Amino acid sequence: MTNFVLVHGSYQGGWIWQKVADRLRAVGHKVYAPSLDGCAERKSQVRAGITTETQADEVAQLLFYEDLKEVVLVGTSSGGMVVCRVAELMRDRISRLVFVDALALLDGEKIRDIVTRSTAQESGVTAGPSREDAANRLFADLEPETRAWALERYTQHPIGIYNEPVRLQSFWSQKWPTSVIWCRQAPNPGEAHQRRAAEKLGGTWAELDTGHYPMLSTPDELTRLLLAG
Repeated sequence: MTNFVLVHGSYQGGWIWQKVADRLRAVGHKVYAPSLDGCAERKSQVRAGITTETQADEVAQLLFYEDLKEVVLVGTSSGGMVVCRVAELMRDRISRLVFVDALALLDGEKIRDIVTRSTAQESGVTAGPSREDAANRLFADLEPETRAWALERYTQHPIGIYNEPVRLQSFWSQKWPTSVIWCRQAPNPGEAHQRRAAEKLGGTWAELDTGHYPMLSTPDELTRLLLAG
C-alpha cells in the first residue's frame, strides 16, 4: 500500500483527480487529493496573500497530521510548484515525486517567466480564463461529457501563484526519485521546461499523447505510469 498525495493545478481542485484516485484506491492504495487554499470548494476563502508557499505549507501539514510516510507526491500544472516546496519542507516523508505536465520552477522564477499567455479575466486576488475560453481552449480536447463536467467545476486561481517568485532554497540541490510525464498535445508548460526538470533531478521521462488534463482524458494510462514508479 502506497500513500499518494495528488496536487492539482490552476483553475482546478481536488475534483480533477477523481478518476485517477478511484483507480489507485481500487488496487489498495491510500489517496489524498486536497483542494488548495482559495480553489474549488474553497473559493470563498480566496484572498490576497495566497502563494505557492502558503498552499504548500497546508499540504505539508496534511502529511504531518495524517502521519503519512513514503509518500508519492504528484503534481500537475502549477501544482508542480507546490510539490517542489512540499518536498523541500517534508524531505523525510517523500519517497517519489511525479510531475504530470507540470511547472517546476527554479528558485526566484515565477510562472509569468515561463507561461506568458495573457489571462482573459483578472481581479485583485484571482486570475483565470472566462468560461468561454475554458470551454474552447483549456478543455477543448476533452470528450463532451467530461468537458461539461469540468466546466461546471473550474474556478479562478489565486493570483499570487502567477506573480510571486517561488522560494526553493534547497530543493534543486537535493536528489529525488522523480518521474516527469509530458503531455505532447499541451502547449504549456512545454517540453523544454519539463525536460529541464527531468535532467536537473535525474528523473525518468514518459510521454502521453494527450492534452494538459490527462487525469481526465487518459486516466487509465496516467494511473499505470503512477504505479510503474
